Amino acid sequence: MSIEPIIGQYVTVKVAGTLRRIYFEAAGQGRPVLCLHTAGADTRQWRHLMNDAEITAQNRLIAFDMPWHGKSLPPEGFQTDEYMLTTEAYIETILAVVDALSLDKPILAGCSMGGRIALQLAALNAERFSGFIAIEASDFQPAWYDIDWFHRPDAHGGEMGAALVSANISPFAPEAERWNTLWMFMQSGPGVFRGDLSFYTRDDSLIARLGQIDTTTTPVHLIVGAYDLTCTPEDARRTADAIPGATLSVMDELGHFPMSEHPEGFRPFFIDALARMHASHSKAA
Repeated sequence: MSIEPIIGQYVTVKVAGTLRRIYFEAAGQGRPVLCLHTAGADTRQWRHLMNDAEITAQNRLIAFDMPWHGKSLPPEGFQTDEYMLTTEAYIETILAVVDALSLDKPILAGCSMGGRIALQLAALNAERFSGFIAIEASDFQPAWYDIDWFHRPDAHGGEMGAALVSANISPFAPEAERWNTLWMFMQSGPGVFRGDLSFYTRDDSLIARLGQIDTTTTPVHLIVGAYDLTCTPEDARRTADAIPGATLSVMDELGHFPMSEHPEGFRPFFIDALARMHASHSKAA
């Protein structure tokens, strides 16, 4: 029997004038790395890396559940509100957590919608961070599906969400981790996946901001899985090409949730990305 090194706590922050009690986990020591989960999921996606002694020997990994996700409850009065994530609220929440936890210029690592917002922060608030790792991230991906399916009285939104994202998991992913990943989506609160996808599939404001990103002061590295049909390697390459100095790695055997679906396959790419946050870099990855 063993006790994992991950420590879970709560912090209260103010977002849009409302107090939010946010759950976060941390493991390791050294430079802070703030990790963002995907749409419709939660911090559990990062548990394998947070239990990796080699990574946490020099890096303090911190991951938090966005409000409405995992152990972070919705704000008071949520029962009369429609959850729709916006770029502004997302950024405000992340910066509030950074301030509340007194993180000194952390590296920001985000996947999917977390990767998208990492690039937004690289354009708008780069001075608050020391580097950006954008995983399964692109400038904009319009929905090829009806997001309203994920919040209907005649359908189970969590199971619908899991069915959709199952096609984004690599066939090389271990069976146990494939189903652990899908379980998080099955547990998603009513309307939460839909609200996240509203941000992911309707906000195209990043496109015009990519040229504002200055990688000479804050490095940006993109990572994408070859089996990601939501954000393809072509999408990630297009985005990296629009950011002077950004680098890109393609994972041949991984999909849209690499840290969760295939942690061992993702591990070397994440270690490489962390190293790039210190190293000088060029467009050729």
